[in-house]
Amino acid sequence: MIRSAKIDIAINILALRQEILLLPNSWSPHFNTYHYEGEWTVLPLRSPGGHQDRIIPDLMSEDLFADTPLMDHCPAVKQLMATFQCPIRSVRLLNLKSGAIIKEHRDLDLAFENGEARLHIPVFTNEQVEFYVQQERIQMEPGDCWYINANLPHRVANHGPSDRIHLVIDCTVNDWLQQLFDRSPKTHVEEERKTGELLKMIFELRLQNTAITNRLADELEHSLLEQA
Repeated sequence: MIRSAKIDIAINILALRQEILLLPNSWSPHFNTYHYEGEWTVLPLRSPGGHQDRIIPDLMSEDLFADTPLMDHCPAVKQLMATFQCPIRSVRLLNLKSGAIIKEHRDLDLAFENGEARLHIPVFTNEQVEFYVQQERIQMEPGDCWYINANLPHRVANHGPSDRIHLVIDCTVNDWLQQLFDRSPKTHVEEERKTGELLKMIFELRLQNTAITNRLADELEHSLLEQA
């Protein structure tokens, strides 16, 4: 099972930076406040139905993904997406503010081996951002493209003085993406026993967002993290 991979894709980082700085100030707080401390905000550029308020992509749903109105302000992002020869589902900008942390968690079935790949492109970052997948620190530089297995425990902390903004793309694996991964440097982890059902239960409990369902989700998540 792939833990992480550095993907070789040409990225015009200066153009991305320029247009992101000019975007309307309509960032939304990330949905699940249980998983982070500080400020973590989202701008959806492609989402289920193209709705700008759908900041969390449910990759298990049958909804069709479409560009949101914000994508019209991002020609460099559009140009980059046009180079992807695989189905693109969600495209978001995620801003982890200075001093914020994302607690260790796992995302439902988000793994290359399950047919989904989440790619991170750092647009703005700093040397004091710590991104861990399991116990491996991923040192991401502006203009890189990284795959991380979000189905594994991962966490992020921005200890630096500036915000960390990533362009995050969720793709469906096809032959083109498989070939791209085949020639990319990567790290692996041993295949673990199936945890998809538990992760789905945790996801659905978090959506209900009550004291009881959050406590149940905490207990299930704790048991998964102990397995990792």
